[in-house]
Parts: sequence; structure tokens; C-alpha cells
Amino acid sequence: MKRTRYSVEQIVAAVKQHDMGLPVGDSARKLGIAEQTFYRWKKQDGGLEATEVRARRQLREEKTKLKNLVAALSLDKVMLQEIAAKKW
Repeated sequence: MKRTRYSVEQIVAAVKQHDMGLPVGDSARKLGIAEQTFYRWKKQDGGLEATEVRARRQLREEKTKLKNLVAALSLDKVMLQEIAAKKW
């Protein structure tokens, strides 16, 4: 099944339409998504503007990169400590 990506503007517009009274089923059908996907969008991005959603996603990606970097550096530190602890 082909996976389509929706722009931030489309997601925000769909959530705003629902807030104005459009049923979830209609919004989901228009976009060709499952209702669960719509509810996930609403949970994550509900009440935010497109710029805020972009900033949040960018921060989330940066946080993930930093976590991976910390994990890699922690492993390196442990390996160096083990090597330093050995008697040559």
C-alpha cells in the first residue's frame, strides 16, 4: 500500500475543520486516511498553528539526534574506562 505524506498545513486544516463541527468520518474520508490517524493528528497537533507544529517536529528530531549522540558517547566512555582499568 502506498504511503502518502500530508503537509503540516493539511493536517492543521483538517483538525480545525473538525473543531468547527465537521464530523471525523467526513474529514478522514476526504483525506483518504483512517479515523485513528486523524485522532492521532488531533492529539499531537490539535490547537496549534502550522509554524508551531513545524517547530515542535524539528525539536523532536533534534532531541532524538542528541539522545543517540549521548548514548554513543556513553558507550565510548565505558569502553575507555574498561581499557584503562586493565593492567598492561
